[in-house]
Amino acid sequence: MSAALGDWEINQVAGLNEARDALHSHQHMVGMLLLDAECSPLEALDRFLCEHWWLKWVALFHPHALQLPPVRQLIHDHCFDFHTWPIDGTRLNHTLGHAHGLAALAGHTASDGGGASMPLTGNSDAILSLRQQIRKVAQADAPVLIWGESGTGKELVARAVHENSPRAGAPFVPVNCGAMPASLIQSELFGYEKGAFTGAARDKHGLIESAAGGSLFLDEIGDLPLDLQSNLLRFLQEKTICRLGGTRQLAVDVRVIAASHVKLSQAVERGAFREDLYYRLNVLALEVPPLRERRDDVAALAEHYFRAFATERAAQVRGFSGKALEALRHHNWPGNVRELVNRVRRALVMAEGRMIQAADLGLSDTPADAVHEAPPCERLGGARNRAERTALEERLASGKNMTQVASELGISRMTLYRLMARHGIDLPSRRRER
Repeated sequence: MSAALGDWEINQVAGLNEARDALHSHQHMVGMLLLDAECSPLEALDRFLCEHWWLKWVALFHPHALQLPPVRQLIHDHCFDFHTWPIDGTRLNHTLGHAHGLAALAGHTASDGGGASMPLTGNSDAILSLRQQIRKVAQADAPVLIWGESGTGKELVARAVHENSPRAGAPFVPVNCGAMPASLIQSELFGYEKGAFTGAARDKHGLIESAAGGSLFLDEIGDLPLDLQSNLLRFLQEKTICRLGGTRQLAVDVRVIAASHVKLSQAVERGAFREDLYYRLNVLALEVPPLRERRDDVAALAEHYFRAFATERAAQVRGFSGKALEALRHHNWPGNVRELVNRVRRALVMAEGRMIQAADLGLSDTPADAVHEAPPCERLGGARNRAERTALEERLASGKNMTQVASELGISRMTLYRLMARHGIDLPSRRRER
């Protein structure tokens, strides 16, 4: 129901569930808490206030409640101000006006919400261009190949393509080709028939079949073994699959979206990826910009993840200080958005004041003109890259096979191939056989 308090319009609700619905359906900047005389258990209210941290909360309660430690703690952690009965209307109106003014300065509304959805946040030229490309690509049904550095959000882009396409109501099935054991990829992707191998007690649909009518997202497609690349190529050409141990060709309507942090054209040149499969996948190409090329989005992204992980934050934390936002904008972001998420989540827990400081993010205060200079982490990154490349070239020049080189470097063969691709090091033909 609605009531009037001075010039304010009040949306009155009876409990926390109704309050959640009201905050999701209407924009609010200020909230009032009417605590009853008994002051029932406050755990649920504390969780609710953590979820809706951006409102300026004003508490109204009976004087004796101040003697209860849980109530005092809740007011300290979450409330802009408090009033006790009997209520002084003039003073309350003044408090509400002050709270509304500060909320307006912060720029938060209930529509910002604390939801866990992760849209393509930002308004930089790079992200606006990517959004426009996604809208175009989504309406077609051809394969999509997404390239971007690790941590830039390639799966997020793939989901955006799917959710903006005519297939949005059908499944979106992600597959991490780099994390799946080579011995299982065949059966996981294409499924198997009963009796195909020991332990195959029944028929099993593969991931391709489970995505029927929708989209199959093949992340880190460059890690797919060569023998399975030929099977995938046949599927893209014929739109049919044959389960492991089966003899029938099964038609499956699936759109393939693939992604890689390695340039597949370079993988083709060194013989690690099939050229024909590359051209089958590279029909519609999208490139996800690294975070250092969209610095204008960093503050918006930080605020987004502050809200997304609001339930993890220390109760007193309200936002980012100006110096923290400046440090975020000037950081070089070698780990891209994934690094930003980790730094924000760490700061939510570790911050001791009301505002997150640069030190809480693991960053140092940066001079205003630092963005025009080579950041210290960039110089360190360059030294690390040179040392890494030198170590690779020295081991590869020894004439040993790839297994021996990887063992000497203390890494897996797959990691060795990734490092070679990153540094543009070709694979000598005499070592391709192993």
